[in-house]
Amino acid sequence: MDYSRRTTEEWEAGVGAQFRALRLEQDLDQATVADRASVSLSALKALESGRGSSLRTVVRVARALGRVEWLESVHEVPEVSPLAIARATEGVRRPRRASPRRIREA
Repeated sequence: MDYSRRTTEEWEAGVGAQFRALRLEQDLDQATVADRASVSLSALKALESGRGSSLRTVVRVARALGRVEWLESVHEVPEVSPLAIARATEGVRRPRRASPRRIREA
C-alpha cells in the first residue's frame, strides 16, 4: 500500500485497529488498559476507533501494552552536522532586510 496517499483518518483508523488488536491479543479489556495507561476509558475508545487521540494517549497506551518500540522510530532525531547545513545553504542568498525608517522631526 502507498502510505503517502493515506488520509489522516485512514492513519487514525489503522493505528487504532493495531492498538485494539494488541489489546485483544493480550486478553485485556478496555477498562484495564485505560487504568494501566492512566487515560480515560473514553480516550482509549476514541484511540481504538480511529476518532482521533492525543500523542500523550498514544504514548501511554503503547507503554501499557508493552509496545514502546513502536514509538522509537518517531522519537529518533537525525543528526545534522553544521557542515551539512552550511553546504546546503551554500550559494543561497538571503534577501536583504530593509533598515527601519527614521521618523523626521519637524
